Amino acid sequence: MTRFARAAALSGSSPLRAAAFWLTLAAACWGIGTAFSKQAVAEIPPLTVLLLQLAVSLVFLTIVQRVERGDRELSRGSPRLARLGVLNPGLAYALSLVGLTTITVSLSVLLWALEPLLIVGLAAWLLRERLSPALLGLSAVAVGGIVLVVVDAGTGGQASGIVLTVAGVACCATYTVATRRWLPAAPSTIRVVAGQQAYALGFAVILFVAATLLGGRSLPSEVSLAGWASVIVSGVLYYGLAYTFYLTGLRRVPASLASVVFYLIPVFGIAAGTVLGERLEPRQWVGAAIVISAVALIAMQMARSPAPIAANGLEAPQT
Repeated sequence: MTRFARAAALSGSSPLRAAAFWLTLAAACWGIGTAFSKQAVAEIPPLTVLLLQLAVSLVFLTIVQRVERGDRELSRGSPRLARLGVLNPGLAYALSLVGLTTITVSLSVLLWALEPLLIVGLAAWLLRERLSPALLGLSAVAVGGIVLVVVDAGTGGQASGIVLTVAGVACCATYTVATRRWLPAAPSTIRVVAGQQAYALGFAVILFVAATLLGGRSLPSEVSLAGWASVIVSGVLYYGLAYTFYLTGLRRVPASLASVVFYLIPVFGIAAGTVLGERLEPRQWVGAAIVISAVALIAMQMARSPAPIAANGLEAPQT
């Protein structure tokens, strides 16, 4: 049994508890990683940040694989699953980063709140997952809480930025549903993540070269020690750990339930911002409480549901 598997056993005996443990960790990594990414993007061009973060993540995943099992090959496993890395994090985050240049951060976060709703719709359509009225209603409540957390008077942006961001959101939603469909047959979650991020890194290199040839700013003139540290920390958190935790949880529950975790990301991001010196307004505290309460109620509803947790009835293999 691997270290990840032992941690899962300690997180709870039921599939739902184990999934909640991993998915919450994923949300925390994405939220905290966002705070560090902001510092990195402030000093380094966005596409360069993406390339560096993926490179850091891939090195991290290689080390973890060798420590866990002594693996020599990084991306052995399902080529079909690995190629999804071009979709997410490759294309999805490239579109989001470009879109972010013409819209505010608050609007970007709001648009990304569409992701779980898209996942729910695609899961019902393609995976035949059943959706309860409670899940849909509480999801709407969670979106309302996110609005309170992130909206400010400066929310806005150009139509092109909105379109690019929504396209990135759609890529991520498609990635989750496709991964959920094929993931149970894969023997190792961490190999899947490593394979996907190897493809994503290759895609990021192509974008970097294209941007450089087209005259875009790709290399920073000067980067502080804090900037480099932010790239390393965000690469490990946002890509290496977050995707490993997310896919580990996704093995155990339907995609529609796993999507609920995305509502927690802004809450963790805001919390990380307070540690870095940002201050929260009272409405943001209220919004965070609404989001957390809605997600907790969804988990409680699923725990009482007599339906099987796993969409395909398969046992979760080793990570």
